[in-house]
Amino acid sequence: MSLGDVTSYFTSYFTDNQAEIVGTTLRVAGVIFAAFLLTRLLRRIVSKVKTKVEAHTTPMRTLQRTDTLTRVLSSAGIVVIWILVLFLIIEDLGFNLAPLLAGVGIIGLAVGFGAQNLVRDVVTGFFILFEDQYGVGDIIEINETAAGTVEELTLRITGLRALDGTLHYISNGNITHVANRSKDWARAIVDVGVAYSEKPSKIRQVLDDVARDAKDDETIGRMLYSVPTIMGVESLGEYEVVWRLLADTKPGRQWEVARMLRERIQIAFEREGIEIPFPHRVMISAGTPGDPRPSA
Repeated sequence: MSLGDVTSYFTSYFTDNQAEIVGTTLRVAGVIFAAFLLTRLLRRIVSKVKTKVEAHTTPMRTLQRTDTLTRVLSSAGIVVIWILVLFLIIEDLGFNLAPLLAGVGIIGLAVGFGAQNLVRDVVTGFFILFEDQYGVGDIIEINETAAGTVEELTLRITGLRALDGTLHYISNGNITHVANRSKDWARAIVDVGVAYSEKPSKIRQVLDDVARDAKDDETIGRMLYSVPTIMGVESLGEYEVVWRLLADTKPGRQWEVARMLRERIQIAFEREGIEIPFPHRVMISAGTPGDPRPSA
């Protein structure tokens, strides 16, 4: 077949189907134009929602969560729009979608089996962000194995910095249990032992004074939500009576508050002459022959 025959064929085909070709072209152009409009509209809506949320949000973790969620939702919406546009264009061009959809389904099934761990990580990460289970800066423990401060949080992984500086990377899909120690508020638990000879009324008065002074203090008071509570005697040990204090603190401040309260309690006990007992070791050696008295 010569070039002239090919040209003649396409000219004849275009002449016979001119109306149909023009109509299909206009429909395809209209679909693509509508897709562009929908994409721009979606981006504008997401941008306005993000700006409005950020205007009333200051913590860095919430800003990051908002940014990640808006980007994910925007990208997912754009992908859905263009997939629908592709199907509409293929149908307009006269192709049968049934075999195509069957092929796409088989490919999707194969990819799903191969990337099921990745899909699980992404889905879990999305719900971690959406439900605000934890965020960057939170102090958490994951699966009762790794604990520390969250330094990185994406849809796929969580980066956890331990106290010794180790950075743990954990796939979100493998997370089954999370203990968040810095969400909304925290609590410092302080146990202090005193001698059995000390009067409970005196101990309670001294601890109560320490608690009130701590709340009035400029440094520690800013980390406390209320005056620490004296719970009373927690346990009776071999050589000490253990008293317990509870202090509601700002998130992540419970360990610092507990250390400062212990320091203040020690100073108060020394000032009031209250004994903080500790184990005593007595060495007994054998006496001289015929002398039944032991020497200590």
